[in-house]
Amino acid sequence: MSDVEADAQRLLEQFDGRGRVAVAFSGGADSALVLAAAVRALGAADVLAVTAVSESLASGELERAADVAAGLRVAHLTPRTRELERAGYRANGPDRCYFCKSEVLDAIGAIAAGSGFPQVATGTNADDAADPFRPGIRAGSERGVLTPLLGAGLTKPQVRRLSRHWSLPTWDKPATPCLASRVAYGLRISGPRLARVDRAEAAVRAALGAAGVEGADLRVRDLGGGRARVEVPAGVLGEAAVLAGLGDVLASAGFDAAAVEVAAFRSGALNDPPAATPR
Repeated sequence: MSDVEADAQRLLEQFDGRGRVAVAFSGGADSALVLAAAVRALGAADVLAVTAVSESLASGELERAADVAAGLRVAHLTPRTRELERAGYRANGPDRCYFCKSEVLDAIGAIAAGSGFPQVATGTNADDAADPFRPGIRAGSERGVLTPLLGAGLTKPQVRRLSRHWSLPTWDKPATPCLASRVAYGLRISGPRLARVDRAEAAVRAALGAAGVEGADLRVRDLGGGRARVEVPAGVLGEAAVLAGLGDVLASAGFDAAAVEVAAFRSGALNDPPAATPR
């Protein structure tokens, strides 16, 4: 048995005796693999995909998630969630993800149970569990969610390898965390603030594409006071840094054109000090 086949066997075993399972499905590589594994283990009729829809979901992600769910022939529900009604989420402290995941999992759990799916599974993988900046995992633990990737000990590279082995279209999909993850801690989260980040990323991605610059791993970080940091893959940093009109692109989205910096993409970069001045 090859390594990837062993990974697959361990993952499928996580669904033994689980009955009907709803997957908290963002459309990313992790949750897509969980969804595909659930279908293989249980059958499509006993699997439900649920995608939370709110201001923190980046443009285009819902449509991509729907395509994957349709390809796996599973029912797909898209409940509206209200993270912005939670004070802890709006305050945007280091524990913001706890309040976000609490809202999302409560909503998904309720709609799943009402549809006859008592067990909820998430895409938490072994790397996530080792990351000290993952307070959202606690919310899942408190609610007894199933974490098949973690249970099988699969890291992100293993997730991508198995996803490719199973011919999932998400095998090489860049991580797309919620828009709130682009906002520096201490800056209050609001609908307009998230919409500005979303507009900025779409505009920057279009500008990079027009210039022939690859921007798969792209973030526009809101640093407060109109300041923004554009993060691009390290291999194209030089090209992006000298791209004409990048400041104007950010200004069109609502940032200060004179207060834009360009840096290499690094996941979790906003976990580093110094924190932005709250505004």
